[in-house]
Amino acid sequence: MGNAIDAYAARRLGDLPAAAARRWGAREAVAHGERRWTHAAFAEEVDRVAKGLIGLGVDPGDKVGLWMTNRAEWLFTLFAVAKVGAVLVPLNTRYRAEDVAYTVEQSDTTTLIINDRSGPVDYSAMVRENLATWTKLKRLVVLGDDRPDGALSWEDLLAAGAATGDETLAARADAVRAEDPVIIIYTSGTTSAPKGAVHSHAFIRNVAERAQMHGVTCTDVHAGYLPLFHAFGFTEVALYTVLTGSRQIVFETFDAEEILDVAEREGISMFHGFDTHWSDFLRAQRRKPRALQLRMGTLAAGQESTTPIAHQVQDELCPTVSGWGMSEVWTALVASHVTATREQRCEASGYPMLDVELRVVDPVTGEDLPAGTPGELLCRSYTTMLGYYNKPEATAETIDEDGWLHSGDLARLRPDGHVVFMGRLKDMLKVGGENVAPAEIEGRLRELPGIVDVAVVGLHDDRLGEVPVGYVLREPGAELDADELVSHLKGRVASFKVPRGLKIVDALPMTPTGKVRKVELREQAKEDFA
Repeated sequence: MGNAIDAYAARRLGDLPAAAARRWGAREAVAHGERRWTHAAFAEEVDRVAKGLIGLGVDPGDKVGLWMTNRAEWLFTLFAVAKVGAVLVPLNTRYRAEDVAYTVEQSDTTTLIINDRSGPVDYSAMVRENLATWTKLKRLVVLGDDRPDGALSWEDLLAAGAATGDETLAARADAVRAEDPVIIIYTSGTTSAPKGAVHSHAFIRNVAERAQMHGVTCTDVHAGYLPLFHAFGFTEVALYTVLTGSRQIVFETFDAEEILDVAEREGISMFHGFDTHWSDFLRAQRRKPRALQLRMGTLAAGQESTTPIAHQVQDELCPTVSGWGMSEVWTALVASHVTATREQRCEASGYPMLDVELRVVDPVTGEDLPAGTPGELLCRSYTTMLGYYNKPEATAETIDEDGWLHSGDLARLRPDGHVVFMGRLKDMLKVGGENVAPAEIEGRLRELPGIVDVAVVGLHDDRLGEVPVGYVLREPGAELDADELVSHLKGRVASFKVPRGLKIVDALPMTPTGKVRKVELREQAKEDFA
């Protein structure tokens, strides 16, 4: 038994495709457009890329940047990098020249693999702007025809592995240790420069346990529209597939109408995402009903703003389970079980996974708070990052001497043991001495038709300290009246929570990871609501 436990704890990312091929080799693993791979063929492609990386001179511990939209090559590279003992640095596809310049240099990336472009976004052009500034970069591989001078093609990468034998690849794979760094996930950088959370292979256990909790089997089909550079898409789709023998349909962009059409045709059984994804699915399905075969999905719930959408999804699409995580601790330290009540799955963020410790403390005093009292969520588990890459001071500020990671998230622990994520601490408003959670106001407004999203921020007020104001993102063509929306809130929330004003907008400023940039809205509010 001891050996079995040790082997489980020592699982390595690069070994997973071959293990899947041994169990489910003939079953389909990945579909990207018209291209399809069985688990056996997928594992073979991973090995071809791994040999190519060795042939190019990628050494153990080297950082390999991957700036690419969702596609099969992303998945091959993910496992290949891990198999040769290098470290993957996924780059956000919404990055622009300055973002990518910072991240590639800060991570000490030596090999960069990119799309040449995606739609109107010209990745090759942005790389050309920065090539001269990247001091550690040794090689650039470009998928597509528009390559900067000196860049290699994807075919060049594969050809470089021709002289690498199976024995050489096996030796490199055998030398990888599960405790070694395997991936650096960069934070969204809403308030400062992005920080790279370094992780070992330990998160594999967390993902495998969650897949079993959710009853994922080799017959499930996942919709792979979440960006693979984000830990959510990386985990719930890419890893679920190789751990369970299920298959995934890869989408380069998120388009609810297209995804639902494919879901009907391909028998997709699981969707994963945030309330924004699910609200788009609801609207698309109402416009054009499809005969879907959804078994279940994941929807990050807990914030009051997500509750209305979560309940609608149960009634109109499928049951969902919730979860909470962050770049520093991986995707789900807490998760709902499929047998949890509807209220638990829609109005809480989940129950702690095995070997996860949680505390909710007063953010000022650090004292533990009783159940039901909001405070900062602290966590300690085997999935905690090894640290921020080359940022020891930031690491020490986040992980204390006892190993507790200070999340910066506002949460409360319920008597039933479930966690409720309430938002970021820095987003909380103090209105005349009263705490106001923007998510509560946002959730009330999102109950109304014609509203896609809402962002509530604080505006300075001489008497009350600050007051809430908000921006309402409307559906295309929807006619909304800001005064009527404010009136809707009166009597539904406490008077001090009613926004001083609302503005109807057609777009909200977003971070590269798809979060609303509230810091920009706070500045904009000074002009809009003066």
